[in-house]
Amino acid sequence: MERLPLYGYRILDLTKGPTGRPTLGPGAGPYATRLLADMGAEVIEVEAPDNGGLRRSDTFNHVNRNKYACTMDLGQPRGRELFLRLVALSDVVIEDYRSEALEALGLSYDVLRSAKADIIVVSLSSHGRSGPEKGFVADGADIEALGGLTAVSGYLGGGPQKTGIAYADAVAGIAAAGAVALALWHRRRTGEGQHVDVAGWEAMVGLIGEHVVGYSMNRRLPQPVGNRHSSMAPHGCYPCAGAARSADLRPDDQWVTIAVEDDEQFAALCRAMVRPELAADARFADVVSRYRNQDELDGIVGEWTRQVEPQAVTQALQAAGIAAAPVLGVPALFDDAHLRARGFWESVSHPDAGTWDVDGVPWRLSRSPAHIRLPAPRFGEHNDYVLRGLLGLSEDEVRDLAGAGVIGGGPDPDVRA
Repeated sequence: MERLPLYGYRILDLTKGPTGRPTLGPGAGPYATRLLADMGAEVIEVEAPDNGGLRRSDTFNHVNRNKYACTMDLGQPRGRELFLRLVALSDVVIEDYRSEALEALGLSYDVLRSAKADIIVVSLSSHGRSGPEKGFVADGADIEALGGLTAVSGYLGGGPQKTGIAYADAVAGIAAAGAVALALWHRRRTGEGQHVDVAGWEAMVGLIGEHVVGYSMNRRLPQPVGNRHSSMAPHGCYPCAGAARSADLRPDDQWVTIAVEDDEQFAALCRAMVRPELAADARFADVVSRYRNQDELDGIVGEWTRQVEPQAVTQALQAAGIAAAPVLGVPALFDDAHLRARGFWESVSHPDAGTWDVDGVPWRLSRSPAHIRLPAPRFGEHNDYVLRGLLGLSEDEVRDLAGAGVIGGGPDPDVRA
């Protein structure tokens, strides 16, 4: 087995906001560095000595696996000096502070570049590091709204709706991880480092690109369509056998999604429903007719799916070449035979948080497959490795730094569930 693609690269992670609130959702930066750590980079979280809480939280453990952690007070001159020495031994610094925060600490890009000429610095923020709103802050819901996603989500005639998770955080994190890889490739070709500006807002806009292009070309305003599609019908989420009538009571996995693209697929759907006559019905004879009569068609499809289990609907329609899938909640995801067969779920043990299953790496490289190597780090867990192993400090020097409050470590001072 070969080494992972980013083996040998060291990334300093300043995305936990130790000097104040990050400028976008708290999961964006840590998710970016998690992706890089999954691919073999040595990611070292640099945290403030008083930032030890939430080690048992689900969010912290999800985005901080495969990482190391050390503590440094960057607001103290000695902490700043230690950090610059660490920069000299690293390849990338990634941060999500307010635009003026690093400058106030004396750690601007120019200063970091003076510590290492080819250092790559990635600044991840909601609005970017330039422009009239560069000092603004926003979380995932704000970015979804700013980026146009909320406006096109929801149901026809209803108000805008956000997604059920901090979706924009993941989008921004993926963009930042990609930016790091691109900058490393550029440096490999040219020997040059650079300062990379990643705005979560701009990353979000890219996800509704067809609506942006559509409006730019013909001033067509996108409309929220719920579970429907702009041209396909039937296209929706249908209740299956066992689905509760009330949305507040429905089981997670008693629904199925169905998407029919063309006349051939619709005829196959009619045969699966044992309603072959519908394929010749004038209301549903072609794509346009089906689209115009969606309400009636959805009612017919829903009558059929209500009599069948979601997995049975899925198997029947997939066998007929029709896109269909059950709606899986988290318990069903854990039990899913396909994901288990592919080895997607991995077991992780943490000395404080316990043992649990977690999603694995979403890409499979045949020659260098990645796995979860480390659980999320404990507070200051790798101080000795960083301070003594990398920076060469003596035991007395480390003890002196701890006494002066420049570093912290040991048991978490504020472990909360």
